[in-house]
Amino acid sequence: MAIPSIRWLRRRMVRERTMEAIAEWQGFCPICQAETTFRAYDVWLREHLTCTSCVGGSVPRERAIMLLLNRLHPHWPKLQIHESSPAPRGMSIVLARDCSRYVPTQFFPSVPLGSMYRGVRCENLDAQTFPDDCFDIVITQDVMEHVFHPDQVYREVFRTLRPGGLYLHTTPIDANAAASIQRAELMADGTIRHLCPPEYHGNPIDDAGSPARSLHSSSVAICQT
Repeated sequence: MAIPSIRWLRRRMVRERTMEAIAEWQGFCPICQAETTFRAYDVWLREHLTCTSCVGGSVPRERAIMLLLNRLHPHWPKLQIHESSPAPRGMSIVLARDCSRYVPTQFFPSVPLGSMYRGVRCENLDAQTFPDDCFDIVITQDVMEHVFHPDQVYREVFRTLRPGGLYLHTTPIDANAAASIQRAELMADGTIRHLCPPEYHGNPIDDAGSPARSLHSSSVAICQT
């Protein structure tokens, strides 16, 4: 299965070659399984403290998920794994390389659900075409803050997970937020009404980015059926 390559990641890597690192230390990376150097060129370490040995440079949330995956399911290469919206770096590349039953998906609005496009299966997380009980593990990295109906997404994720299956996901957080905040809503005519000033995050298939629909008050979640 293919993982989309994106220009913003390549641009960032080229730009960082001309910058001076603001943080750097040695450690073990659970993705590339090597003693390596972690380096950051931006104060937002969550998105910029990269492993210099991982293909594309993994970031902390990817390493956190891989650490959990290795501890909870060390035999994951033999399992059926669905990852929504993977980026062409770090953990997603390792999953695609080592797990023969890895299924990456992206949502392309103009492409029929369940069909292949650019080597990737098109799926809408809140209306998936997968059958019931078909995955052992589902992974989303910083995706849930971009969906309009998170309750429906959770239902669909649990519908597609086998009994005992695992859902690993991350979301960016506001440390000062006491509860999650809805930032936008989908109107009946298909337009988007922003309830807060628009905020765009990186998108693996669109250089323009993806607008955040919500702001969360927790960062890493592990859900098991």
